[in-house]
Amino acid sequence: MKALILVGGFGTRLRPLTLSVPKPLVEFANKPMILHQIEALKAVGVTEVVLAINYQPEVMLNFLKEFETKLGIKITCSQETEPLGTAGPLALARDKLVDDSAEPFFVLNSDVISDYPFKEMIEFHKSHGGEASLMVTKVDEPSKYGVVVTEESTGQVERFVEKPKLFVGNKINAGIYLLDPSILDRIQLRPTSIEKEIFPKIAAEKKLYAMVLPGFWMDIGQPRDYITGLRLYLDSLKKRSSPKLASGSHIVGNVLVDETATIGEGCLIGPDVAIGPGCVIESGVRLSRCTVMRGVRVKKHACISSSIIGWHSTVGQWARVENMTILGEDVHVCDEIYSNGGVVLPHKEIKSSILKPEIVM
Repeated sequence: MKALILVGGFGTRLRPLTLSVPKPLVEFANKPMILHQIEALKAVGVTEVVLAINYQPEVMLNFLKEFETKLGIKITCSQETEPLGTAGPLALARDKLVDDSAEPFFVLNSDVISDYPFKEMIEFHKSHGGEASLMVTKVDEPSKYGVVVTEESTGQVERFVEKPKLFVGNKINAGIYLLDPSILDRIQLRPTSIEKEIFPKIAAEKKLYAMVLPGFWMDIGQPRDYITGLRLYLDSLKKRSSPKLASGSHIVGNVLVDETATIGEGCLIGPDVAIGPGCVIESGVRLSRCTVMRGVRVKKHACISSSIIGWHSTVGQWARVENMTILGEDVHVCDEIYSNGGVVLPHKEIKSSILKPEIVM
């Protein structure tokens, strides 16, 4: 089996982190986002992953080379010279996706994090005999999304309603598809939306089916959702009694700590924290609902909550960093500084407090 991951463009919503690396390589729970997907695909027998990309393919491929051998899976790029939307990339990668087997292939949005129930999806796809399957997830506020209206018993998709004013259902497209190769005959090589142009036609022919995603789901393409996604992901590890979760008197709730990180005396870490490789957390530090990436140093008695601390940054003694503060790579927050939602570009030194959310160039 094969899979196409829609990597796309510049990852502007996750800046300043994406100023240093392409978005799929930004770590989520101590592992590059895209690796969560590739490992789950490999587990259900996918042998080749194609990345649809229009930005920095060399960086992506160089990075993923080591995982190709480690995971034993072929990873190639299909490079767009212009953005092709969500369906155009399928047409562009046609030769890579189609072989003699006529097996269906997966298509994933690279920002989506979940338990990836691919095995169940393959069984669902075989059972309904349609041309395409999509995953849907139930949300509390469907009016913010495009809603997928289905026939309850079979999952057959009847129609799509974009940002409905009146309640028509609470299932939204989760950005995970399993498609028969015949679908490629419906897509032209031009900027096209699979959700708005291709799927409605297949639904009209009653050949599109939706499966409700079991477990959690999040699009982690922007900071607030990234932080929420981390909570859901760690919660899912907890439910499966994962040995990866840290324990100890200084840990509260679900916490991931890389084995090469060091944590000082009298810290309180958690809930919902990920601490990356080589981090140094000095004594008396308080961390909650945050990600601390590779090589960060958090000095004594600093307090960080609801924030993302980029690679090799430093947070000074008694500093307080909160409310969706995002530090890019190599940012140095001086002692006793307060950051309330500061978004700081790479290689900066912060010598005065950031009292309201703003971008620091």
